[in-house]
Amino acid sequence: MTPMIRTCLRARGSQVRAGSAGRDKVTDRYCFVIADDHPLFRGALRAALAAPYASAEIAEAGSFDEVSAILDRLSDVDLVLLDLAMPGVRGFSGLMYLRAQYPNVPVVVVSGSDDPAVIQRCMDFGASGFIPKTLAVEDMRDAIAAVLAGGVWTPADVDPSASADAETAAVLARLATLTPQQVRVLMMLSEGLLNKQIAYELGVSEATVKAHVSAILQKLGVESRTQAVIAAGKIALGHITEDRRQPTEDRK
Repeated sequence: MTPMIRTCLRARGSQVRAGSAGRDKVTDRYCFVIADDHPLFRGALRAALAAPYASAEIAEAGSFDEVSAILDRLSDVDLVLLDLAMPGVRGFSGLMYLRAQYPNVPVVVVSGSDDPAVIQRCMDFGASGFIPKTLAVEDMRDAIAAVLAGGVWTPADVDPSASADAETAAVLARLATLTPQQVRVLMMLSEGLLNKQIAYELGVSEATVKAHVSAILQKLGVESRTQAVIAAGKIALGHITEDRRQPTEDRK
């Protein structure tokens, strides 16, 4: 599917915001990416942006591959509004990849979940905000305005400065050392793909995939592919627990 891209051509230098509510018109031509696999919600979010950002350019993506294609093509994206549950991602892997590959592009997660643990994990992985899909339109606009102004926005019952427990923080720190390509490989490992399948999807050799896997194991401090997937899975669940599954033979 071809990404729905509208070129973002902004006229910088002119900006008007009367007050701090974030609901006033701006003359800046912002560029937004709405990433959600539900067309109706993409349309609703586009409509929510239209009033305060009438001159904004908006690109829409229905899969994670489309998000990457848009960000590779456009160099002036101001904000990505990302749904966690999209084709091509698992858990927080999409957010991890975007923060590693495009560190200068703010990402706000827009999700159907309002679980405080999920919200906190998004913030741990570098999100600039978290907007529940149940939030009122005016509150969504305020949240987006706060992030565009350089701030961080989460629901009132979540403290974005809260620290994860020591063990979780250690795993988060190790995951943060992965390169974007290593994050993609870990995503595919989590989906159960074999090395040859990963090589085909990424357009690289099996030897390159094996090198990535070895680097992932070293960075995560584990000895097998299974343990790497378990480590990533524990983070996706929002907590670290003792895994009681029987070890399985690593897939080649």
